[in-house]
Amino acid sequence: MPESVGAGPGAAWSGHESGQPHAATDTAFAVGRSRGETARLQRQAEELAPLSRVLLERTALGPGQQAIDVGCGPRGALELLVERVGPTGRVVGLDSDPALIELAAGLAAGRGWGNVALVCADAQHTGLPSATFDVVHTRTLLIGLPQPADVLTELVRLARPGGWVVGMEPDADHPVCHPPHPAVDRLFDLLTRALARAGADPHLGRRLAELYRQAGLADVTVEVRAPVCPPGHSRRTALADLVGSLRAPILGLGLADEGELEELDAAARRHLTTPETLVVPDLFFLAWGRTPTR
Repeated sequence: MPESVGAGPGAAWSGHESGQPHAATDTAFAVGRSRGETARLQRQAEELAPLSRVLLERTALGPGQQAIDVGCGPRGALELLVERVGPTGRVVGLDSDPALIELAAGLAAGRGWGNVALVCADAQHTGLPSATFDVVHTRTLLIGLPQPADVLTELVRLARPGGWVVGMEPDADHPVCHPPHPAVDRLFDLLTRALARAGADPHLGRRLAELYRQAGLADVTVEVRAPVCPPGHSRRTALADLVGSLRAPILGLGLADEGELEELDAAARRHLTTPETLVVPDLFFLAWGRTPTR
């Protein structure tokens, strides 16, 4: 049974007894357990909030409805979902890492969100009831999974008939960095090779709409966004930050050594933070589709 951690009355909504959380077997890498990676996830939630707002605007999510953020981490899109459903709606945040769920529970308690429940469970086997949510939301979840189609099957199961499954995934096409720099090129190479060696698809973003249709969703639509990050924006160093969070698996796979990673990180950050450098760090695919009505 999934473990439910709550910030108020909404914690009991899932109706499940507390128990041992599922192991994080649904991810290619066990990121999120260090202080640095947790901080990166917190920043990412702020950085990607504008794109998540665009995605949620494509749905009819509103007051009194129910939504879930699968792979919420310490913050995810919980704030955006709470804003849309209001105090009469319900929001669930789900993640396989109990430490991140505890952080999300602390956030919910601090904000006074009594209608938010936090559930520790595997995204492929949530243990939550079928046909429950008006919106099932994910963000940068599927790209790290060796079997994203299996997780999508679970996401579709959670959505009520006529409900929405919505997601935003990056595609590891080469980030735009002008003028180019060899350290940036090498970090990108390490990232894509590490993902591929773990069975994940670095080019998952371009497949997102296809995966949605294969999962049985209807009216599937996709948009692509590639925002330019101005000088001083924290996402200018997103590539270096992500490679840093994957340091252990990169070293374990023998793709680089400690000395090279240190030198690459320093050189890439100097170049990416130079105001004259043009940085487009991400190619994001936003997709949404409805579950068939019965």
